[in-house]
Parts: sequence; C-alpha cells; structure tokens
Amino acid sequence: MGVGMTMTEKTSAAWLREARFGLFIHWGLYALPHPPHWRPREIEQQGEWIMQTARVPLAEYRQLARRFRAPRFDADQWVRTAREAGMRYLVFTAKHHDGFAMFKSFHPYNVVDATPFARDPARELAEACRRYGIRFCLYYSHALDWEAPGAPRHAEPVAPAAFERYLREKSFPQVRELLSNYGPIGLM
Repeated sequence: MGVGMTMTEKTSAAWLREARFGLFIHWGLYALPHPPHWRPREIEQQGEWIMQTARVPLAEYRQLARRFRAPRFDADQWVRTAREAGMRYLVFTAKHHDGFAMFKSFHPYNVVDATPFARDPARELAEACRRYGIRFCLYYSHALDWEAPGAPRHAEPVAPAAFERYLREKSFPQVRELLSNYGPIGLM
C-alpha cells in the first residue's frame, strides 16, 4: 500500500488490484464523426482530444451535441456482456476534457439537456451495474475543461482565482451530483 494513503484509499486500491478486469467506457461528443474541415486524417490524436488538437472553437464543437442520438445504446446489454466476459467493474466517462457531461447536471452542457438523445447514460449504466453485480466507477476530468471559463485548457497558464471559480461553480457541484445521485460509486 502507498505511504500516506487512508484506509479507504488502501481498500479501494486493494479491491482494484484484486478485480483485475473491467471495462472503461470512454464515450462523449468526440465519438461522433468529425466534420471534414477538422482534418482528422492529419491529426494524430483524433478521439477525445480532437477539440484541442484540431483547435476546434467551442461554439463549433458544441454543435456536435445536436447530432448526438446513440440509438443503439443499451446499458443493460453492455453491462451484461461485461459481466459475462468476467469483468468486475465498469468505469464510465462522466465528463472528459471537452467539458461535456455525459450525465444529467445542473450545468446545461450535458447529454440530457443539450442532445436529442435526452437520456442519462450514467444513470442507466449505474442501474445496470447494480443489477449485474458490477462495481460502477466514474472518470471525471476536473483538471482540464475546455468549455468552462477559467478552467485549465492544456498547457496554458490559468489564473488561480479563475481556476478556483471554475472548481467552485462547475467542477465541485458536478462531482457532488455524481456522488449523490448515482448510488454507490466504486472509484472515481
């Protein structure tokens, strides 16, 4: 165990080492086909970093939300398949660096309020995980957020007061939502 770790951290770390096999669902607006003028063939990192690497303006990137439909999303099937494969946990990207929340949030830039999909995949996955005995875990990017004013972008310096405001006004409230509204969270 790591020096200086709390008992909860030690228990979580031990559980994760023992679980050994899980599923990481890395999914968001960046999973949609990109417009040709973003030059995806010339860009090394296309997936979740496309907004940064292609220097896509936020106003343009936000338009992807209008195309997000996910007609084949089936949380029950995804989790059942993971369980049948022997997986013991599932990590879902609740928010990546693009700032888009893949859960229902007070902040309007989220999958329920900003897309035609209008469903909460985090909730559906959390419920399916409980049904199949899979530990539900979350990934939430608080260190980078290309949507929120004052949040770090990549290698750009950020004023400490602006970062504090971002944490207080967006990040901390969203983390509170995730920890309060989705049942037990295995790891975050």
